[in-house]
Amino acid sequence: MPTEESSVARQARPAPGALLLCRADPESVGPVARLLREDMLLAPAGGEWSVLVPEGRPWLECGEPIDRVLTGWATALAVGAPWPVLALWWDADRAGYTLASGFRRPVGYVWLANGTPVGEDEAMRTFAGRLGLDPVLDMQSLDELTRPDPESDARARMRGLVAVLTRAGVSLPDGLAPGESADNLDAAVRAQPHIRLIEWWGWREAFRAELDAVEGGRLGPWLPWAGGPKARALALTQIATGLPLAVWGLRHRSGGWLAAGTVLLAHGALGLAYEAVRPLD
Repeated sequence: MPTEESSVARQARPAPGALLLCRADPESVGPVARLLREDMLLAPAGGEWSVLVPEGRPWLECGEPIDRVLTGWATALAVGAPWPVLALWWDADRAGYTLASGFRRPVGYVWLANGTPVGEDEAMRTFAGRLGLDPVLDMQSLDELTRPDPESDARARMRGLVAVLTRAGVSLPDGLAPGESADNLDAAVRAQPHIRLIEWWGWREAFRAELDAVEGGRLGPWLPWAGGPKARALALTQIATGLPLAVWGLRHRSGGWLAAGTVLLAHGALGLAYEAVRPLD
């Protein structure tokens, strides 16, 4: 029978939580985020950044590892876009980040709950390079996060990472701090102005939202279905890449990678169909 002390210890364990930072304005992020088929809140996070706050159902209800879910989501959001996506995640045992950018392999780093680094130094250098961080000052701060420090736990490491990101223009809304539970993050972002709810409407409505975004010109500079041989080639590549990812996600019951494959398939199919659909609008 569990003792009162063990019950208190369990309650004190940090609850899982996550944030998705996109280097784009909410107008560009919204239509793409809808294809993840997850309810999320979207808010500005600086002049060039947006933040998505997921409800966390895949890891709270299905028991799927939070890092695997967030890697899949970040990959899904970043494919075919010129802006990178940074997933920050934490649970009772670890905390870390995953940076996804286009079709390049995602890069990430992990700290144990007590702050022990278990990632590779090269990952930090790749992280800094892809975000265009200062190779001297910012890299020095990132290097400190990879060194043993008995006074810094995983939450402190994540706060240090966010501090570096502020120099890249990130400004998280009040209350959106690494280490908070999904419920606390949700409450904090709902208290902010200029938020929007990202809901899954179904494929037909999501398809229409993407077309409206194209016609409105908000996503025009980067959308792969702008027309021409290169756009068609990219659409075929997305389908060829997305199909095995979706199959892998289904077989391993991984919602994150299933989302990545699904979004790739949707983008590829939309790229091939856009010119045929446009005259009907």
